[in-house]
Amino acid sequence: MNWIDVENYLKNDDRCIFPIGSTEQHAYLSLATDNILAEKISVDAAEPLNIPVLPVMNFGHTPLFMAYPGTISLRLETLRLVITDILNSLTTYGFKRILIVNGHGGNMPLEEFVNEWMLQQESVKVKFHNWWRAQGVWKKVQEIDSVASHASWMENFEWTRLKNVKMPDFQKPMVNFELLKASSPEQARKILDEGNYGGYFYKDDEIMNELWNIAVNETRELLIKW
Repeated sequence: MNWIDVENYLKNDDRCIFPIGSTEQHAYLSLATDNILAEKISVDAAEPLNIPVLPVMNFGHTPLFMAYPGTISLRLETLRLVITDILNSLTTYGFKRILIVNGHGGNMPLEEFVNEWMLQQESVKVKFHNWWRAQGVWKKVQEIDSVASHASWMENFEWTRLKNVKMPDFQKPMVNFELLKASSPEQARKILDEGNYGGYFYKDDEIMNELWNIAVNETRELLIKW
């Protein structure tokens, strides 16, 4: 879209999607996994409705993974300032219904901040959607395999894999989250090794496509029901 397209769009609709993610270790998957998933879910959900999707905000809050090269972490204070500027920009010229699709657990504290920002606005609605924690998606994950978390099979889609990378074929025990939470980045790397929190590293694409369709449909429903 160019600016003229946006101006014309806003004459008839005031919805948009703002995907946010993170650049961080995902074991054998792409460092951009959270960005790829947040943006693709947003695009797939919005396309049939002709709702515009912002480029993904591709850096998030992920200090625990800073011992893994390639990880980029922003302070929550920085993220709040960036989110504020983006939301203020969107509402300046007429967007009133904004769906934030979040692909990264470390960004979840932003939801409370976004709700506080919205209370200060007139007639602006913002929804904060953690796609992997949504009811339908999480129910399907539990049906497939309850041992699933960061960098495991549940994030291993065709679009998050790297070419010529062979995935291990075993179920990794789930990490001790209390121990991990209290760890330094260096300790976290020793605990996690390659980075998977726990579970198999992959599932068949047929299974993953079923999960993806649920994630997309659940996100689309949020765009329809305001």
